[in-house]
Amino acid sequence: MNTGGLLSGGELPQLVSSIPGPASRALADRLARVESRNITALDPPPIFWTDARGSAVRDADGNVYIDLTAGFGVANAGHANPEVTAAIAAQASQLAHGLGDVFPPEPKVRLLERLAAIAPGDLGISILASSGAEAVEAALKTAALRTRRTGILAFVGAYHGLTYGALATTWRDDFRAPFTRQLFTGVRFVPYPGADSAVGQSLDMVRAALRDSEPGDNPIGAIIIEPILGRGGIVVPPHGFLAGLRALCDGDRTLLIFDEIYTGCGRTGRWFCCEHEGVVPDVIVAGKALTGSVPLSAAIGTPDAMRGWPPSHGEAIHTSTFLGNPVACAAALAQLGFVEQHGLLQRASVLGERIRGRAAKWQSMYAGVGASRGCGLLQGIPLSEPRRALDVANRCMQQGVLILAEGPDADVLAVTPPAVITDLQLSTALDVIEACISETEN
Repeated sequence: MNTGGLLSGGELPQLVSSIPGPASRALADRLARVESRNITALDPPPIFWTDARGSAVRDADGNVYIDLTAGFGVANAGHANPEVTAAIAAQASQLAHGLGDVFPPEPKVRLLERLAAIAPGDLGISILASSGAEAVEAALKTAALRTRRTGILAFVGAYHGLTYGALATTWRDDFRAPFTRQLFTGVRFVPYPGADSAVGQSLDMVRAALRDSEPGDNPIGAIIIEPILGRGGIVVPPHGFLAGLRALCDGDRTLLIFDEIYTGCGRTGRWFCCEHEGVVPDVIVAGKALTGSVPLSAAIGTPDAMRGWPPSHGEAIHTSTFLGNPVACAAALAQLGFVEQHGLLQRASVLGERIRGRAAKWQSMYAGVGASRGCGLLQGIPLSEPRRALDVANRCMQQGVLILAEGPDADVLAVTPPAVITDLQLSTALDVIEACISETEN
């Protein structure tokens, strides 16, 4: 049904049907017949995207929305960024696939060099992968090889992916419960501290977990943490906590891993969120906004951390068919180049402050709105009741604004737009959020 021509990227909401409309409902019926029923929630039916550009998304019925999700944080430089899409097309016409660990494609070398240049400290030896979960598992393998200690310390509320190795470090029981008997049992969880938590007390719990793991079969050799807890509710740890973790990890017996799948590649106003506190982990994990489009992720380690891996003599012990895919590498190079050349790191900081300022007004206007939290274009606005953020998000969609609810109780609004969102789009979207919050006040 969509015959509206290409989007410019700066559109405001344009609604031409009910939401979801008949075309989306028809697609939901078709999807139900061919996709595992656990993947997409179909009651009520979702909207189905057909095209997107910049910060504008259009559905199958021709409705146009402002996207405050950036597609799970992927589209930092905007959906269908022209420089990224041009790089993808050019690379696909020249070399669409290579044998990453046998006959490597040339763009892989350039991307690895670029990652080494933007990563903090001496992080610079990478393992490429497709999904965030794969990169997390590469980081965990790195720790096991380097330290020869198999235990892992993770945090309550953490989300590191759903493949088995990553799932073992993911907190939520609804993800873990069906597979518990197959998950690695050497993972310990400690509370993720909020901004008001006492740093010393939180670090004491980490120390206790490290100490208690020693007598067992799986002494802890890796601490993995999101510098800002993402799906767990956009929780920012107190200043000094990440530095405290760094002090507890010597890089020999225990490695520090920062999962920056959600926070990295410019989303918080720096290339990586950990740079705000000047803390360099042993391994950093990147993905999502790395390409802005196609699947690609990376585990980037220090030379010392990565020396646990033996040299390859023809059979790599960690690889995959699409490792270093040249099209994905070209997309990442274009995406990172666009972010740098167009000042999107600074733009993320400026827009983040604008969102926080508006949210502060809501806190004073409505009893059920808490203090906003986050950094750059990863902002969370806590609401008072469970699932209230989900209610607000649904109301926003009916008015042409796409926003997600986060936290285990769906009580945090996640405002995470592309860095290329226009000032008018952002102010319009924030007006819609304010009206929908008002509608849900008791």
